[in-house]
Amino acid sequence: MVTVPRRARLADVHEVASGMPHVARVDGPHGNPIYQVGGKSFVFFRNARPDAVDPQTGERYTDVIVFWVPSESDKQALVKDPDSPFFTTPHFDEHPSVLVRGSRIRELSSQELTEVIQDAWLARASRKRATDWLAAHPPQ
Repeated sequence: MVTVPRRARLADVHEVASGMPHVARVDGPHGNPIYQVGGKSFVFFRNARPDAVDPQTGERYTDVIVFWVPSESDKQALVKDPDSPFFTTPHFDEHPSVLVRGSRIRELSSQELTEVIQDAWLARASRKRATDWLAAHPPQ
């Protein structure tokens, strides 16, 4: 029997990010959730900004989530895939992160979203924390 992967939900972002070790959730200046490890953000919900807008209407997106990525090649793999909901803006040029609209999170499976969040955490965690976590969670 083939199992169909469950689609990701916005609640999964909060659940997975807060479930990683040594994570603190802080609120940004507009009450937007920011998940940090060791004081470093790895997932955060942006407030509406002029660099992320609807190309048709020019309205600012109000549901953008930022995920750190391990490298520029990881970023490019995510944003260049035409089937991916991930994108970037010139504001994030040369910044190791990708953006996704909360309204498009269901385009990812829960497993894909989990991997993106785990990679974001690994990109920002201390070497020891990352090494310890990887030892306890070997790739399958």
